Amino acid sequence: MATPREGESIQIHSYKHNGHIHRVWDETIVLKGTNNIVIGGNDHTIVTESDGRTWITREPAICYFHAKQWFNVIGMLRTDGIYYYCNISSPFVYDQEALKYIDYDLDIKVFPDMSYILLDEDEYEQHSKKMHYPEVIDKILWRNVEHLIHLIRHRQGPFSPNFVNKWYKKYLAHRG
Repeated sequence: MATPREGESIQIHSYKHNGHIHRVWDETIVLKGTNNIVIGGNDHTIVTESDGRTWITREPAICYFHAKQWFNVIGMLRTDGIYYYCNISSPFVYDQEALKYIDYDLDIKVFPDMSYILLDEDEYEQHSKKMHYPEVIDKILWRNVEHLIHLIRHRQGPFSPNFVNKWYKKYLAHRG
């Protein structure tokens, strides 16, 4: 597998289980790129939805992807603190076209006080039936929901104090 280089601008492509494109982030600057981890930063980047609609992100964000974990985390820097949006997803792959993953509907939103809510369980149930998620995938995904909640509660990994701020400073340095 190719590895994105630090300072490189890449796209992020999110797919659904059936292989259809879900969402594309036009530009993210790689802050760390290894075989296992990609950390990126973006701000006011164009996002294109599967139906062709576009929108622009409202605030700076630090994105954390892992090649062995079934989730990714976006830390959004807002005036009242850092909010996290966690996608339950396949591990990422990078193929020089883009960083790619499969979005499995379930999300966890984390607030600046580290309280959180699980989102889109109904969408997960609908897509699970419609796209025939295998039982083994279902078990992996729910195990990763529990793992994410553990990381949030213990402020570990991308939820550790200063994680987002540290990488945001690096992002600003790359932007010049």
